[in-house]
Amino acid sequence: MIKLSDYVIQFIANLGVEHIFLLPGGGSMHLLDSVGRCQQLKYICNLHEQACAIAAEAYGQYTNNLGVALVTTGPGGTNTLTGVAGAWLDSTPCLFISGQVKTADLVGTRGVRQMGFQEINIVEMVKPITKYAVVVTDSKTIRYHLEKAVYLAKNGRPGPVWIDIPLDIQAAQIEETELVGFEKQEVEKPIDRSLLQQQISETISLLNQAKRPSILVGNGVRLAGVIEDFLQLIEILQIPVLTTWKTIDFLPESHWLFVGRPGAIGQRGANFTQQNSDLLITIGARLDFGQTAYNHQNFARGAKKIIVDIDSNEISKMMMCIDVPVCADAGDFIREFLQHKGKIISQDRSSWLNRCKDWQAKYPVILPEYWEESDRVNNYVLIDVLSEEMSEDDLLIPGSSGACSEITMQAFRVKPGMRIFNTEGLGSMGFGIASAIGGCLASAGKQTICIDGDGGFIMNVQELETARRLKLPIKFFILNNDGYVSIQNTQKNYFQGRYIASNPNSGLTLPDFSKLSAAFDIPYTKIANHGEIRQKIIEVLNSSSTFICEVLISPNQFTAPRITSISNPDGTMVSKPLEDMWPFLEREEFLANMIVPPIKE
Repeated sequence: MIKLSDYVIQFIANLGVEHIFLLPGGGSMHLLDSVGRCQQLKYICNLHEQACAIAAEAYGQYTNNLGVALVTTGPGGTNTLTGVAGAWLDSTPCLFISGQVKTADLVGTRGVRQMGFQEINIVEMVKPITKYAVVVTDSKTIRYHLEKAVYLAKNGRPGPVWIDIPLDIQAAQIEETELVGFEKQEVEKPIDRSLLQQQISETISLLNQAKRPSILVGNGVRLAGVIEDFLQLIEILQIPVLTTWKTIDFLPESHWLFVGRPGAIGQRGANFTQQNSDLLITIGARLDFGQTAYNHQNFARGAKKIIVDIDSNEISKMMMCIDVPVCADAGDFIREFLQHKGKIISQDRSSWLNRCKDWQAKYPVILPEYWEESDRVNNYVLIDVLSEEMSEDDLLIPGSSGACSEITMQAFRVKPGMRIFNTEGLGSMGFGIASAIGGCLASAGKQTICIDGDGGFIMNVQELETARRLKLPIKFFILNNDGYVSIQNTQKNYFQGRYIASNPNSGLTLPDFSKLSAAFDIPYTKIANHGEIRQKIIEVLNSSSTFICEVLISPNQFTAPRITSISNPDGTMVSKPLEDMWPFLEREEFLANMIVPPIKE
């Protein structure tokens, strides 16, 4: 016989998970005790359940295994929802376990709002943002629920799962030999090999006809565990490769096939490549509005399009002609493609690749004039110096919202071996510190650089104590631009500069970061101008401890290049096509860059 809570924790340890993020509570007392007695697991004491969830999500992103969080009933569960939503939208495999009141105290069909102390029906809350959510009411089903949850979290399109375990179930004694397991055949969808082979043949046929092909690679390739296969494929195809923010670290800046990161906040040269292609193959990229600039019809409009996605809904949402829609796992597609490599006709597309490289070189994101600014630090200059001074073994985790995410992902120059990620889909403030903790632990203590905005940083600032306590080598660069600059820009551009709750003059204040650092006993420095930026960054990166570096950024910092919207007479907004980014080029120069006929205005 074994105590059920011991069985659960040992099950997690046997998956190769080394850390579990938790905050204790009475509703999870048996699970908590089992964690403490498990020699294979290290538990991390976060100071808010939201941070537990965010750290677990980052852990899952880095390892491509499970990130795991343990919380108590009621507020313990509800506090995690933002992190769970982040994992759902970014397809990150995570397991969330919550304690619950004993089964006799569950509301059930009584019709009341609550029976047990701190009881809340967390399972129904999380169902829309999890692949599987269940409350365990029969101790003999625990193996089944664990196996099913883990299988669903890691297979198909990955995502978070939730298991809610009442106190009496946690404490139950179970006989392992009597437990019924899960059979993947219950949910597994067989691969239609003949259809996939037909789609590969169609893809190769279009590729052989194409003069200006390109590939856009998305996070599905990482989730499928086939990055090396993908790198092998592009060396065979020898065509320009574009990456998304989620795949920024697939190829270093120096790779001979890498031509940039397209998107609404992207790189001008990359957008010229994508929009001038006559064939675009996207693999594992869900093509959200940031990638298509809110305009499906104009996305790579001159190209034949092959879209590979494991989720048929992501394909059917696209309001455009898709020549070869492939609903398949990115790994299955790439491996099958490699099996048919003999059908690919070798062609000299060097002139097309060279033109793409020319666009990349001609239109850099970081401009020399940014260095000439004397009042505070230009955010692009900060990213420029960090790109140069960070080592290939460093881990970079920007915050998930605003300039800390947008400018970093747009402008950072990747070195071979770097790992870079954040939680993109939700775009929430407050992820930076906890994500850095989760990522640093998952990487076995690599130096981790976290770039976060002043507003986002303060949202989970209590986790500085967690980082300090664990002596993690995390370097926090706080972009101090006096508030919520993204909101200020919106209010300036669309509401005649009526600032509301976005800066000190409109009701928002933030603390003194030097005093905050002192309160947590964390080393601190400040960068006020370009003259001291390199020296200060080197000082921070050379430190072995947790470190806070405040960077004074102008409140007038803009993000460029980017797609802008135009107001119609009726008040509706229309986005410019991806190739026509602000600041706008002279029309003669713009037209000279277009192979595909431009859109008439």
